[in-house]
Amino acid sequence: MTQLPVLNLSSEATGTTRDGRRASLPPRHLADLDLAGRRAAVAELGEQAFRAGQVSAHYFGRLIRDPAEMTDLPARSRAAITDALLPKLLHPVRELATDSGTTRKTLWRLHDGSLVESVLMGYPDRVTVCVSSQAGCGMACPFCATGQAGLTRNLSTAEIVDQVVWFAGQAAQGALPGCPDRLSRVVFMGMGEPLANYNRVIAAVRRLTEPAPEGLGLSQRHITVSTVGLVPGIRRLTEEGLSVTLALSLHAPDDDLRDTLVPVNQRWKVAEVLDAAFEYAARTGRRVSIEYAMIRDVNDHPWRADLLGRLLSGRLAHVNLIPLNPTPGSKWDASPKPVEREFVRRLRAAGVATTVRDTRGREIDGACGQLAASDGGKVGERQDGLLARRANEETQ
Repeated sequence: MTQLPVLNLSSEATGTTRDGRRASLPPRHLADLDLAGRRAAVAELGEQAFRAGQVSAHYFGRLIRDPAEMTDLPARSRAAITDALLPKLLHPVRELATDSGTTRKTLWRLHDGSLVESVLMGYPDRVTVCVSSQAGCGMACPFCATGQAGLTRNLSTAEIVDQVVWFAGQAAQGALPGCPDRLSRVVFMGMGEPLANYNRVIAAVRRLTEPAPEGLGLSQRHITVSTVGLVPGIRRLTEEGLSVTLALSLHAPDDDLRDTLVPVNQRWKVAEVLDAAFEYAARTGRRVSIEYAMIRDVNDHPWRADLLGRLLSGRLAHVNLIPLNPTPGSKWDASPKPVEREFVRRLRAAGVATTVRDTRGREIDGACGQLAASDGGKVGERQDGLLARRANEETQ
């Protein structure tokens, strides 16, 4: 059994970057603040408060970052305003693309040397970004290399939001051939456990869904927040009054196995986690997505499909099966296709809606479980690959 990790649920969780530097939160950015806070920050500079709305409209409405393009700001004060509200948070290190350019993976270096990755995915009818909420992860799931690497620090609200705004700008510039030019969906399924950085993730959700110039103006129903099962966080989310989709990374229907695959299960068992998820579904009317990585001879047995079907039958839930993608050094592999098909058949026979996620992005190590926050060897050879997730095909 994997030992239960020591969970740091503090919003100030920090550690040491892999190059030995002390991890620290970035300078304040307008995305960290609501519109009133931005006005106050501008007023501190001796500028008129309405300038905050102008800068916000550029960033969220026009997806502009270059101060030279913000010509409605007085030239004499433009630099001071943008320096105070738009510090550079993300420094692209490497970008890879596949699927004829419609899947793009970017490695970011943050101001303190921390590394994170995010993925932009274009489809004929939508554009989705998968974002990270932490540098590293403290959940210690043994099939996820990020979890094995441990947690460096939480991302700030603005570092989360800036990933989305950056990619929204890329989509608007036509970076995804044959896809819409407007970002429509965000999934918190990249590096980290979102509910372990609860306050900043919720603030990011609000920035992303508030209309411009307050925020990016996305639909709450097009935001997915994932968790390995932090029950207090799920219950807090239930009280937020949001209509985002909750994705629960279950991976096993029985406590004996889940204690090993998802060590936090040693604290909150399957029944308690599902009860919290079902309460969220009942309160919001939003179907819960049950994420289940299919691992050969580990969790893909017919009896486990039957047990999962009994647990979910009649519930507002959908199972999203994830073929496990290989990662260096892993002792596990994906379930054979006949086993996968039988698992699907049994779930559907129990009346549980079930889909199998595709493996898009595998050629650039951008599929589920393959992303690696590595800058080509300077910080380790893929030891910190994250269990990246992607948009549920049926998320509404």
